Amino acid sequence: MKNTLILIYLSLCSIFTSAQDLKLWYSQPAQNWSEALPIGNSRLGAMVYGGIEREELQLNEETFWAGSPYNNDNSNAIHVLPVVRKLIFEGKNQEAQTLIDANFLTKQHGMSYLTLGSLFLEFPEHKNVSGFYRDLNLENATTTTRYQVNNVTYTRTTFASFTNNVIIMHIKASKANTLNFKVTYNCPLEYEVNAQNDKLVITCQSKEQEGLKAALQAECQVQVKTNGTIHSAGDILQVSEGTEAILYISAATNYVNYQNVSANQSHRTSEYLKEAIQIPYEKALKSHTASYQKQFDRVLLHLPASEVSQIETPKRIESFGKGKDMAMAALLFQYGRYLLISSSQPGGQPANLQGIWNNSIHAPWDSKYTININTEMNYWPAEVTNLSETHSPLFSMLKDLSATGAKTAQTMYNCRGWMAHHNTDLWRICGVVDFAAAGMWPSGGAWLAQHIWQHYLFTGDKEFLKEYYPILKGTAQFYLDFLVEHPTYKWMVVSPSVSPEHGPITAGCTMDNQIVFDALHNTLLAAEIVEEQTNFQDSLKLILGKLPPMQIGKHNQLQEWLEDIDNPQDEHRHISHLYGLYPSNQISPYSNPELFQAAKTTLDHRGDKATGWSIGWKINFWARMLDGNHAFQIIKNMIQLLPNDNAAKEYPEGRTYPNMLDAHPPFQIDGNFGYTAGVAEMLLQSHDGAVHLLPALPTAWKEGSIKGLVARGNFVIDMDWIKCRLKKATIHSKIGGVIRIRSYVPLKGEGLKKANGECPNLLFAATPINKPLVSKGLTPQLPDIQKVYEYDLETQAGKTYVINATKERQ
Repeated sequence: MKNTLILIYLSLCSIFTSAQDLKLWYSQPAQNWSEALPIGNSRLGAMVYGGIEREELQLNEETFWAGSPYNNDNSNAIHVLPVVRKLIFEGKNQEAQTLIDANFLTKQHGMSYLTLGSLFLEFPEHKNVSGFYRDLNLENATTTTRYQVNNVTYTRTTFASFTNNVIIMHIKASKANTLNFKVTYNCPLEYEVNAQNDKLVITCQSKEQEGLKAALQAECQVQVKTNGTIHSAGDILQVSEGTEAILYISAATNYVNYQNVSANQSHRTSEYLKEAIQIPYEKALKSHTASYQKQFDRVLLHLPASEVSQIETPKRIESFGKGKDMAMAALLFQYGRYLLISSSQPGGQPANLQGIWNNSIHAPWDSKYTININTEMNYWPAEVTNLSETHSPLFSMLKDLSATGAKTAQTMYNCRGWMAHHNTDLWRICGVVDFAAAGMWPSGGAWLAQHIWQHYLFTGDKEFLKEYYPILKGTAQFYLDFLVEHPTYKWMVVSPSVSPEHGPITAGCTMDNQIVFDALHNTLLAAEIVEEQTNFQDSLKLILGKLPPMQIGKHNQLQEWLEDIDNPQDEHRHISHLYGLYPSNQISPYSNPELFQAAKTTLDHRGDKATGWSIGWKINFWARMLDGNHAFQIIKNMIQLLPNDNAAKEYPEGRTYPNMLDAHPPFQIDGNFGYTAGVAEMLLQSHDGAVHLLPALPTAWKEGSIKGLVARGNFVIDMDWIKCRLKKATIHSKIGGVIRIRSYVPLKGEGLKKANGECPNLLFAATPINKPLVSKGLTPQLPDIQKVYEYDLETQAGKTYVINATKERQ
């Protein structure tokens, strides 16, 4: 009996361990883009289909966009602004909207991010295959395709090199001289292909859009190294009687920056290729893996697994709701980290609406930067999941936007500082796009700039803050000039504006008020650190006192607008007025519990289902609500299979494609990033005066561990839990200082003292908001908040501290 129990235990351990292998795997080739597997090194991306007779690599280069340098500021806006405001304050919202549509917009609504076409490998002899297998290995950022034909095993390994700036595919046959294939290319744009010896040279022209001529040209070079023979003819390379072959795919455009397109794309592409082909394949793979793992390996998440965790990926997605594969939640969490690493590295462009992966010249919403949530959501996982350097491209874009947005602020509104509306693109536009009911939202720049402040809170890097402080200050300056007194309420409000994509044209919607508060308050905190002039600080304090407070409406909900007009049956995907709950920290269960409960009512009204990215936001909301089981219900709503966009009617609840990219539908990558941030938020929070360990752990995750999450204050934290109860936490202090620890269980550890008073570490301080207003005659509800234990620990930079749960109650 004892031996039997040991064998069962070892079997379960084997299942748990093997199920944590971080692979997406499939028993057949991709039939469409939603089944293909993404690889990328931030600059280059590819979707790998894993075909048999015909393999496809759909390619992208991050700077290949439509159009040319431009701005879309309409100078008419400044002249009609007073009239628009007067109409809004008189309740004539539709008339104001009509006036904005006619005078605030231009012909340009943002340019499209473009595909670079597809590379095809044709294996006409590969019929009647057996043993087919393909995967994406998140642990080393490679894809593998493997199958047998006539007792010969063919293996293709593909990766976007993080060290050699090219995409590399290695093809190997298990029997000598049996490898035969040809290489071709196709693209929906204007292109030319020239086969030269062992190389394809491809030139591709961008496209005109909305009257803007195409200024960008891309070049792609594909070079083949093989022990077989290579024959080139026209636009085809033919490889014959080889045993192995290596394809090097290099690409570049003439883009320098949003004002300059004078680079030589051919020279760039040739130089990348020349360097890459000199490095032996095994060495190239090893260096790529090491570079990638330097970031990816910082965080490890283990959740309970079972036999179901070993089946192929689409079936795992379909069966997730049955509750026997919590390891799938861990896989999707790490997939988000993989995608962020692969689409956003220092020196490159930020991840756009599809990361870097797009197979169209007419992508949904142009695959632009939608900055009324989507771009911000892309970077929610950056700091907390230990990928701080992936944030860098966003900060670089903010430098650009602070320049173009200063012109927009001056031209359209006669304001100092800088601003951006709800969309931008490669050319860093900041004017209104689409139409007034969506585009007339002037707070996109200020929201983006809060990522600067959050990066500082996580890292404590004062030099970084000094460098980027002018960008923060610019958003505050804009509001100091743009805010106008509401004639009825006498508050200083944003006008005109909308509650994002939820209309109507209005003044003082709650999200704007919350973002203005952050822009002014966080700039004030930063100003004190960088020793800004006191008169500027005084002006910030003055306006902060005149902003509208948040309001609890007649349904005990958090009001979305100044007026109490929320509809409890409204399940709109944007829950913009809960920005103060997440990603901001203005709504706390401890300092303003009535407001916290009102936010919960709003969440209940909006429901648990939505588009994919909205579901990602809701996971974070419910994590901030400290309700792990509800957050997990949202996760189950997200991990539902949608085979492809054409199957949306058959799978109306589908939100995850077979390749685990998130479905709006259609595809938007922000849902993946929102999910990853949400899981981290369930396990660790550090925004409300303390570092809360396991604040929203669902009962489905009965046991597990997380290693490497980062709290504000630059603390790296590992945790183990059993029976949904914290067992042990290890805290590595990067910069020293006091950490206040919040836990649902009492703790013990060397140096640990019961907390008393306010925490002295301001890097995770709570936010002092204006007292909320309550609807007349309403008795606000209070939340049921679980008891917590709080401790302070004085830490030294570079040292590690171990904390254990105690059995006794204190």
